[in-house]
Amino acid sequence: MADPRHQAVAAYLLRSQQVVERASADEKFVAATLGVASRIAASLKNGGKVMLAGNGGSASDAQHIAAELVGRLIADRAPLAALALTTDTSALTAIGNDMGFEQVFARQVRALGRKGDVLIVLSTSGRSPNVIEALKAARELGIVTIGFTKDAATPMQPLCDLVLAVPSEEVALIQQMHITAGHAICHLVEQELFGGGRS
Repeated sequence: MADPRHQAVAAYLLRSQQVVERASADEKFVAATLGVASRIAASLKNGGKVMLAGNGGSASDAQHIAAELVGRLIADRAPLAALALTTDTSALTAIGNDMGFEQVFARQVRALGRKGDVLIVLSTSGRSPNVIEALKAARELGIVTIGFTKDAATPMQPLCDLVLAVPSEEVALIQQMHITAGHAICHLVEQELFGGGRS
C-alpha cells in the first residue's frame, strides 16, 4: 500500500511549482522584482539603508533578506546596510508594552529611518496593523515603501511605492515566493553595485 504522505508531499511540491510558474509568467510580478532591486540599489548608492519588517514567518523572511544584504548572496563584496526591525527583543517588548503592538515597527522606523532609505514590509494578508503603521511612518519621513504581499486589494497596497504581489492565496506559497523573489532581488542588487556573479 502506498504511503499517503508521499502523495501529500508530491501535491504540495506541484502547487509550489505552479505558483513559481505563474509568478515567472506574470509581467507585473517580474517588473516589481526589478523595480524593488533598482530602488534598493539606488538607496544604497546614496548612503541609505534597507529596513525590513513582518510578523511570524514574514519576520523570519525579513531577517533572511537582511542577512543576505549584510553578508552576501553570491558575490564576495562589501557589506550592504540592512536591518530587520524584528530582532531587537528589548525594543519590541518595550514598545509593545508601552505603546501597543501596532507601534513595534513604526517606532523603530521613526528612530532609525531617514529620507531616501527603503522600508520593505512583508505581510501575506496585506493588513497587519503594525505593518500598516510602519508604512505610514515611513511615508511621513520620505522613505521608499515596498510591500511583499498577495495579489489582491489590501489596506497595505496604497501605502506602498512598489508592491510585489504573489499570484496565490495559500500563505505558505506566498511566503515561499517572497523569499524566492528576495533572493533574486539581492542578486540583482549585488550585480548592480559590484558587477560580476552568476546571472
